[in-house]
Amino acid sequence: MPETKSQSRLAAETRIAQGLHYSDPETGAVMPPIHPATTFARDREHELVNPAHSYTRADNPTYALAEAMIAELELAEQALLFSSGMAAATAVFRALKHGDHVVVPEVMYWGLRHWLNAFEHDWGLQVSRFDARQPDSLAQAIRAGETRIVWIETPCNPLWDVTDIRAAAELAHAAGAQLAVDSTVATPVHTQPLALGADIVMHSATKSLNGHSDVLAGALACRQRNALWQRIVRQRGEDGAIPSAFDAWLLQRGLRTLFVRVREASANAARIASHFEGHPKVAQVLYPGLPSSAGYEIACAQMQGGFGAMLSLCVHGDRRTAIAVAGRCNVFTRATSLGGVESLVEHRASIEGEDSPVPGNLLRFSIGIERVDDLIADIEQALQAVELTDT
Repeated sequence: MPETKSQSRLAAETRIAQGLHYSDPETGAVMPPIHPATTFARDREHELVNPAHSYTRADNPTYALAEAMIAELELAEQALLFSSGMAAATAVFRALKHGDHVVVPEVMYWGLRHWLNAFEHDWGLQVSRFDARQPDSLAQAIRAGETRIVWIETPCNPLWDVTDIRAAAELAHAAGAQLAVDSTVATPVHTQPLALGADIVMHSATKSLNGHSDVLAGALACRQRNALWQRIVRQRGEDGAIPSAFDAWLLQRGLRTLFVRVREASANAARIASHFEGHPKVAQVLYPGLPSSAGYEIACAQMQGGFGAMLSLCVHGDRRTAIAVAGRCNVFTRATSLGGVESLVEHRASIEGEDSPVPGNLLRFSIGIERVDDLIADIEQALQAVELTDT
């Protein structure tokens, strides 16, 4: 089985590209096999042939390499795969008890925000929300001795505000809480939340970790296998919130190119953000790597080698104007997701619905690895093709 933490002096780029130097012990194959089996045999004494595997609802041997690679990337004690990013994220909250108090951002991934709105009533969870743009908001939302989980998302979707992970960890721990970080956008290429004091890091592995828009999966990684983590492990097995063996296999393959994909996409995003800042037809560019961004100094401190591949443009006009601009894009695909090698554009307010806090004139861009000049030219021609007005 692959190591969960590297004892080697090799760079992470080398270790991940080589799949932790995996080779199949039986055949010597440099790629792991896929195990589609749902059940595993026992010997004549009715003991499992391999004690680690009994029934695939709890685990599957195909997960081992992908989980070990994620644990290596996050400097984690253990990583777990889930059937989706939502399954991974909700597993943290479902491991809590009735009446527990948690703190979450006001602006966050909309799917989790909607789920929490229902879960806090159905489960009796107490939820306080903080404004990531207000420095004292998080501290005011935490209840000493009562808060169990502080959940942050940085950069947050789709405004790309940045939360100081180290400071959030100190606040959470001082109150007796644990810090969980949705680091889907930053990826472990740019940020390692556990090294900054977080207790759990979550990824929608559907996005950049896989990177090819063909896998649905999620992942959690922990700094310590504490009581909360053990409840998460147990519930994953009981609920069967696991990916298919084929998805797990595709994920470990996608992870091997993570560094080159993310660095190229992040460099493209930085170029695009700089190009359109101050553009006469763009009211605002939202990107944590711009010096004008409110979170720029924090981003510089906790994001290494880039600022991610996500940005938003607020055009001069209203939601109809923004939708028209997206409609004129020819190189960007109009689709919901992020982190793939192909570039996408989306009008987030339309996707999130009437209660969305997202401005109507905002377009969210997931930047891929295409030639950046083609991407810039596509946005330029789309802006020129639509009559824009000041809001």
